[in-house]
Amino acid sequence: MSLALSGGTVLTALDPPRLTQADIVIADGRVAAVGPAPAGIPRRDCSGCVVIPGNANAHTHLYSALARGMPYRLESPANFLQILQRVWWRLDRALDGETVRASALVGGMDALLSGTTALIDHHASPSAIDGSLDLIADALAEVGIRSVLCYEVTDRDGPERAHAGVRENERFLQTQRPLSRGLVGAHASFTLSPETLADCVAIAREFRSGVHIHVAEDLVDERDAEARFRRRVVHRLADTGALNERAILAHCVHVDGAETALILETGAIVAHNARSNMNNAVGRARVGHFGKRVVLGTDGIGGDMFAESQAAYWRAREDDVFLSMAWPLQRLAAGAALAGRIFGEPLLGRIEPGAPADLTVLQYTPPTPLQDGNVAGHWLFGLSARFVRDVVVAGELVVADRRLTRVDQDEIAAAAAGQAQRLWRRLEEIGPHEFAPAGVGRG
Repeated sequence: MSLALSGGTVLTALDPPRLTQADIVIADGRVAAVGPAPAGIPRRDCSGCVVIPGNANAHTHLYSALARGMPYRLESPANFLQILQRVWWRLDRALDGETVRASALVGGMDALLSGTTALIDHHASPSAIDGSLDLIADALAEVGIRSVLCYEVTDRDGPERAHAGVRENERFLQTQRPLSRGLVGAHASFTLSPETLADCVAIAREFRSGVHIHVAEDLVDERDAEARFRRRVVHRLADTGALNERAILAHCVHVDGAETALILETGAIVAHNARSNMNNAVGRARVGHFGKRVVLGTDGIGGDMFAESQAAYWRAREDDVFLSMAWPLQRLAAGAALAGRIFGEPLLGRIEPGAPADLTVLQYTPPTPLQDGNVAGHWLFGLSARFVRDVVVAGELVVADRRLTRVDQDEIAAAAAGQAQRLWRRLEEIGPHEFAPAGVGRG
């Protein structure tokens, strides 16, 4: 397929931002040229628009997509562990194959319409483990979005389900799909036995993959590690061999200085989820300490990386008033580069010849001059998902004039509403999870 996005202002990279007035010629799923389009190929007029690299969401939970507006009748959670026990560990047990698929369709649709072209997802459905990653990969391919998937291995639901989670990761890592890749998912240190964590690390090593795990999102994770292993979480992971440049550590809110140094030494990636941390009242990660290892995710709060990057910047300013406005663009570029490494596509996240054609067209008319040096100011204080007009993934126009092109988005939304009601009825029959980590009372 060939296509020219013609007449737009092109932001060829986020780090550093570079603007040019040019056509973008797309052929065979890649950017063939940034310059005058030859005659005879289909054109899409982008005059008055800004074309940017597609955003990447570096940590999300698509299975939460049907939780929007979900009724809640239990006693209100008083802390993070109770949020897990009373909300998310009930929801994941209520999921079946149909609701897993519906969640992925809705989450993928929301991401594309927000200008996000790649998702790094962390999935859990203890009652429907086998084949769950296929359901998600198929649904996301149907809407046309790039994805990196894993299953969240945990011992909180017993050893049989822990083993099933390990097998699901192993099985999926052996599949071949154009738009999906795999990692090895693990929940968090405080729900993992030594044997199960070792199994995850062994699978990751066998397939030269990374472990995608929550780290010190709340102090409960650190307290459990100290109680059971007499060391903090990051040291436990390092001792098990989980930390390397392919590992993704979500949150890292409560790591200490020694743990931070170990993360930097091993080259692990830290996925920062500012809005989720605020919502769960767990504190905030000192993202400045992790330098260039930080990427951004939503932790399941939709797929809008404009909103997430803005919130992350403003939250980080509470620690460092001198933080550059370029910081959120740099972190988004790092997230795209992370997805690119997993796909073996080093130019992902850039608009240049040879790069995968994952692009977003913004119908944005800046009220002030837009230049290389002030792109970050427009990003933080002007841009939003409401400007997304078109989205291209792997060279295919998957959103045109704010509508999905491969599927009927109204049908997806209507079907999801029905599946959500069914999921919520199942949820009513499930009580708070009984699992509690070492030294912590039950919820």
